[in-house]
Amino acid sequence: MNADSPTASSLDGQIALVTGATRGIGRAIALGLAQAGAHVIACGRTQGALEALDDEIRGLGVASATLVPLDLADGDGVDRLGGVIHERWGRLDVLISAAGLLGATTPVAHLDPKVWDQVMAVNLTANYRLIRSMDPLLRCADAGRAVFLTSGAATSPRAFWGPYAASKAGLNALAAVYADEIEHTPVRVAVVNPGPMRTRMRAQAFPGEDPMTLPEPAEIVPLILELLDRERAPAPGVVSFPQWTSARTA
Repeated sequence: MNADSPTASSLDGQIALVTGATRGIGRAIALGLAQAGAHVIACGRTQGALEALDDEIRGLGVASATLVPLDLADGDGVDRLGGVIHERWGRLDVLISAAGLLGATTPVAHLDPKVWDQVMAVNLTANYRLIRSMDPLLRCADAGRAVFLTSGAATSPRAFWGPYAASKAGLNALAAVYADEIEHTPVRVAVVNPGPMRTRMRAQAFPGEDPMTLPEPAEIVPLILELLDRERAPAPGVVSFPQWTSARTA
């Protein structure tokens, strides 16, 4: 992200929780929010990867992040995190839900129930737990923003993608319900479909694809900053990064 861009300091003093912050899109967003002035609460499963992220944030010349090693399938851990945020800051300005799990790509009839449960736990149930724990904190902010990352698989399911497609479709519905419930509060919800990106998950799903033909995760940061603008509400429905990019370059 260009530090000279108009949005580079738009999040000064804000508290931002980013899940999936150690890899791919979540990592890029965590770095972008830190550069924009936010204090990032970085959530990931691996302590070493969190420390590497913290080093990079420090290298930007901004304050260090708060590192939270946490498996989002641990719902009680999500609750405890909400309690810690309340005690330390008393509010949450930004929630970015970027953690995701592809699971196995196999026929539904052959799917291991453990794989189904794992994908649902991270992609869907964890988002319910995040909303449950972070909603009171978002309401304490002047203009709380919650951004959930979805996938085109939610609306265009394909063979062998059963748990991932179902979990993302459920996430879309959950986020839409939550957005309707908080309509009369300052909190706003955005759902973003990043489209194909140069990530490890994409390579896992499409091993024969040339990654150099895909946008880098950092390219989505300006869209995320736009959606966090306190002066305007995010567009309803799913925001498509590829369509947003096309509109900007048209």
